[in-house]
Amino acid sequence: MPEVDTHPLDTARRLAESGDLDGAATIFTALAADPAEPDRAQAAVGLAVVLQERGDVAGARAAARTALVTGHPEFAAQAACLLARSFEREDLPDQARAAWQAALGVGNPAYLPLAHMALARLAEGRQEAEEALRAALATAHPEIASHAAQGLAELLMEEGEAGEAAEVLLEALSVAEVADVSRLRVLLGIAHLELACAEFAGAVEEGGEAETGALAIELLARTLPLRGRDEDAEQVWRYGLDSPDERLAEDVRLRLNRGA
Repeated sequence: MPEVDTHPLDTARRLAESGDLDGAATIFTALAADPAEPDRAQAAVGLAVVLQERGDVAGARAAARTALVTGHPEFAAQAACLLARSFEREDLPDQARAAWQAALGVGNPAYLPLAHMALARLAEGRQEAEEALRAALATAHPEIASHAAQGLAELLMEEGEAGEAAEVLLEALSVAEVADVSRLRVLLGIAHLELACAEFAGAVEEGGEAETGALAIELLARTLPLRGRDEDAEQVWRYGLDSPDERLAEDVRLRLNRGA
């Protein structure tokens, strides 16, 4: 039985899979060079991959750009990602950022989470990183939203924005089938500890009756070590013990000795 004719694109793919990169490149090149070829974008991506495997970085980038300018929702996005990764491998962050932005510009939802996370990784400043992480979280991709929330929450807590960090983590935990739930919950607990420390410290600063003040001092002093702030905890105890309010100082002394 005679063999059924196959599309050159399929032939090129089979050649590439069998290791005949030169043969595949020849076919992909011809298809990618024809503006009227309906599979031009796909062929250009195939050519970019083959040339990359052959070590022809410049040729691979040229082929990827050919696919990118077609605006094809799938293969233009793939081409932008290929370009971006190629630039990242050579430590060319400006070009990589531009390529990831191009991936966003194609508008294919499947590539948005990856592009936003890459832009967060390549961000030139904290604000730019936060914006990219928020955009990645907003995609609600189970894995990428989790990573974005973790990175964003850590940045926010470094800035003293524990409440906002908690909101970010809760948003991530609401994503269907979100990855790394245990890590998200640990970070949420840490954010709550930071909030608790701020509230306890506020209570100490406001003063008030001795029993409440001593309780706030104890809670703050016992919570701070959970955040690795042992020296701060010692200062809080000392603040209470040295208080001119004798009732407060005695209550703090009792609380300190009770936990010894």
